[in-house]
Amino acid sequence: MPQANAAPRPALPARASLRDHAIRYGFIVLLVGMVLFFSLSTSGFTSPQSAVFILQSVSITGILALGVTATLVVGGFDLSIGSVATTAMMASSYAMVVMGLDGWTAVALCLAIGAIVGVINGVLIVYMRVPDLLATLGMMFLLVGLQRIPTEGRSIATGMTMPDGSTANGTFSPEFLALGRHRFDFFQPNLLPVSVVMLIALAILIWFFLEYTRFGRMMYAVGSNERAAQLAGAPVKAYKIWAYVISGVFASIGGILLAARLGRGDIASGNNLLLDSVAAALIGFAVLGAAKPNAFGTAIGALFVGILLQGLTMMNAPYYTQDFVKGAVLVVALVFTFALSKRGRR
Repeated sequence: MPQANAAPRPALPARASLRDHAIRYGFIVLLVGMVLFFSLSTSGFTSPQSAVFILQSVSITGILALGVTATLVVGGFDLSIGSVATTAMMASSYAMVVMGLDGWTAVALCLAIGAIVGVINGVLIVYMRVPDLLATLGMMFLLVGLQRIPTEGRSIATGMTMPDGSTANGTFSPEFLALGRHRFDFFQPNLLPVSVVMLIALAILIWFFLEYTRFGRMMYAVGSNERAAQLAGAPVKAYKIWAYVISGVFASIGGILLAARLGRGDIASGNNLLLDSVAAALIGFAVLGAAKPNAFGTAIGALFVGILLQGLTMMNAPYYTQDFVKGAVLVVALVFTFALSKRGRR
């Protein structure tokens, strides 16, 4: 006898459907609403120059946030990214101004520093069993002290007096400075900075790597269930170490771009890099209801922070309110991501 037709699936309750839509699209609606609000409240907010300025302001923190995303994917966390970026900025400046090296050698040196720091962080976490927050926090303090020793805590610039009384006569190479100051023609002459192009290229690269390569998918598997990935034969320790290497290299790229933009090794320039980068990476959890670290969400999170700060600045909001607003936005994003989504799964 033919089987009776299966009972139709019950429709989702209206409240559950509304919650699902709020989780998935709430952040995008908030982003669009914020853009509309600032566009109506301030003049010039939607100009191409303003848009490029926003992208340039978040390009370095966005690159660092993409590195943090790689460690979040494997279930870790990297607190040393800000100090790695500042160390790369100081190291590249020292290499050219004090040691007289060319710009490309300085870039290679900084990338090597980032990779080495990533390996050390990974080894401490994987083999020495040091919790990731403690290992990277210790590395952060170590690098903060190390970068100040060669110049006794002074910024690096051409003509500076070294601790031994000598004068540093080296200069930043034009090719190196172009990384932070050159602009490409894009609809208008000299509109698009190199740092913005780097952010877009690295965001696409890390997104494709995590979502569409076996290595990236295995990193997600390690972060989701490390024990199951280990039983399946995956080299879990190697994946985790590589995640911290990616984070270190991306942080070094950010430091290189910062040094190229400033044209000096400013010891205090990277003070806010850690907090802004972490905020962008965590806000990314809320984009399209992903509830997981992802490169696309991180890039949108960095853009969100940039739009927010630019809009507040153009509205003449006091500078001391900006951190409060960023924190409030982060809390709301995480509530949408975790509290509401978990309630919906009960």
